[in-house]
Amino acid sequence: MSKAEGWILHSVIFSLKHEKGSEEERRFLADGERILTSIPVVKQFQVYKQVSAKNDYDFGFSMEFDNQEEYKAYNDHPLHSAFVSERWEKEVDKFLEIDYKR
Repeated sequence: MSKAEGWILHSVIFSLKHEKGSEEERRFLADGERILTSIPVVKQFQVYKQVSAKNDYDFGFSMEFDNQEEYKAYNDHPLHSAFVSERWEKEVDKFLEIDYKR
């Protein structure tokens, strides 16, 4: 399998429980980027503000992995697990996760 064939784009769109434009909202987005990009297998991490009128989510995180093994390593990583349990589960109101392959 070529490197491109194993590639995964992991993305999640979400809305937070925090007031729009608040310091708590800003901190969650900044902390998410800081923590998740410190996981070695995470590539091309992006934070997005969702602007489509066709859905009611507010933000997006996306990142790339070269293969399924890297994606699993990310999911199992202690920093990812801690971020999910300590921040995501408490501060995210709703989300939709989408993973793409080429």
